[in-house]
Amino acid sequence: MDQGFHFIRPLWLLLLPLGPLLLWWWQRRNDPLQRWKGMIAPHLLTHLVVGGGQGWRPRPIHLVCAVIVIGSIACAGPTWELESPPFAEDRAPMMVAVDLSPAMNAMDVSPTRLERTKQKVRDLMALRAGGRTGLIVYTNTAHMVLPPTDDAALMEMFLSALSTDLLQARGQNAGAALAVADRLLNAEPDPGTIVFFTSGFDDSQIPAFVAHRQHSRQQVLMLAVGTTRGGPLRAANGSVQTGTDGSPVVAKLDDDALQRLASQAHIPLASITSGNDDMQWVQREAVHHLKIVSDKANTHWKEYGYYLCYPLVLIALFWFRRGWMVRWVFVLGFVGLGAMPAPAAAAGWNVADWFFTPDQQGRWYYEHRDFAKAAEHFQDPAWKGWALYQHGRYDDARKIFETLPGPDAKFMTGNSYAHQFQYEEAKDAYNEALRMKHPFPEAEANLRLMVQLMKQRESVPPEDEDDEYRPDEVKQDKEGAKGKGTTKVMGKRSVQVPADVWMRNLSVSPADFLRTKFSIESGQPPPSAPAPASSGARP
Repeated sequence: MDQGFHFIRPLWLLLLPLGPLLLWWWQRRNDPLQRWKGMIAPHLLTHLVVGGGQGWRPRPIHLVCAVIVIGSIACAGPTWELESPPFAEDRAPMMVAVDLSPAMNAMDVSPTRLERTKQKVRDLMALRAGGRTGLIVYTNTAHMVLPPTDDAALMEMFLSALSTDLLQARGQNAGAALAVADRLLNAEPDPGTIVFFTSGFDDSQIPAFVAHRQHSRQQVLMLAVGTTRGGPLRAANGSVQTGTDGSPVVAKLDDDALQRLASQAHIPLASITSGNDDMQWVQREAVHHLKIVSDKANTHWKEYGYYLCYPLVLIALFWFRRGWMVRWVFVLGFVGLGAMPAPAAAAGWNVADWFFTPDQQGRWYYEHRDFAKAAEHFQDPAWKGWALYQHGRYDDARKIFETLPGPDAKFMTGNSYAHQFQYEEAKDAYNEALRMKHPFPEAEANLRLMVQLMKQRESVPPEDEDDEYRPDEVKQDKEGAKGKGTTKVMGKRSVQVPADVWMRNLSVSPADFLRTKFSIESGQPPPSAPAPASSGARP
């Protein structure tokens, strides 16, 4: 597309001739020479007209014509320059894939490769404040830890739990991680970036990356963690691993394999640094990729018509001359008083109601995190439900979401149920959302979490339940028969379910939860759970 001078809305230029035509008509209508031209001889007419020698002075008609001309040009939108999509950095989704092979325990970067990777992900989340970032881990298999989220605290909770013993299988199947990340990012409206943190690469995975570059809109970045000199491996207890001869086991960065991948699949490759330059490079690449791949509909021409508002304001000042504005002040005053809403007048001249709709006022309160007032103002049911949900009124929010169509409404219905510890109802709502939309990674993750929480609830013996874990309410089954198909609704404990996916407060540690989750997804028997603590040891 040519970036030369043009108008965004050229049809407004049709008003441009109206200004000169109006001025010509007014001058012709008020010219005495035109009215007497057919009755008096031309050589006498000029001497008979009184006041013809007065100088020109501006009149209201001149300002009206100037406003029409300048206003039509301004409304047409003169432009000659493209502007970047607004909030491009916030809209660029990203998936981080972390290699959990034993080589990530090497200590050639302090304290270990894995711990340095975690710190880099934290730096990236801080740099992408407002941006949505997800997390995947892989060895021989790949597993999602978090779908794209902008919640840094939620990312920190699961990021801190990562260790190389979470996955039993060994290997570096980066192609599996690529497939999982691609599936999650394909559900996003904007093209995203997949960032790998790894210390090596399996050459058999290169064809998958080559095919991905040819057919996917998502870009891939590789960050090498470690040094070619290598470092000793650290064991789970913190000691240095030794070989059969008693010498430390050294793991080196497989730089040659990573270079082959970068060369054949044309993937940008960089090494992590001690500073923040590496994460700034990742963010620049993500934003640049979004700008390039985004649809042309997301590309906007920079609007320069706004600058013509300044001469329009200057022209408007002339309307305050004595004798020009008196009639208009009375007309506009009566119109304004007559149009003022009765409730607003009774409430003491609520000026906001003159200029903003209730939904617009609700959105202002919502953006300023005053969710109570936002819920009072919103008339749109979807926004009202969101405000109630954010305010913690989950039952009221659920009643609204249940009346709305679409998978997102069903998903939020499930989240509202989950906040009230009604896991069975939440599970049904997530299943309904998945029937209406697939893939729906957030609903799938929440559904698995509900199943896990229901199993944990069933595994707690009744005699071990203290007051904190006793049910507040026993719901009837669908047939209404008491004592059958009951569902316990847990009370007293505050469990928050973020809008994007997961619950914050798990009854097991994040590491145990991830270990069980990965084992189930891999088709392996879950590891034995640690013995439950006594009721007196519970916080």
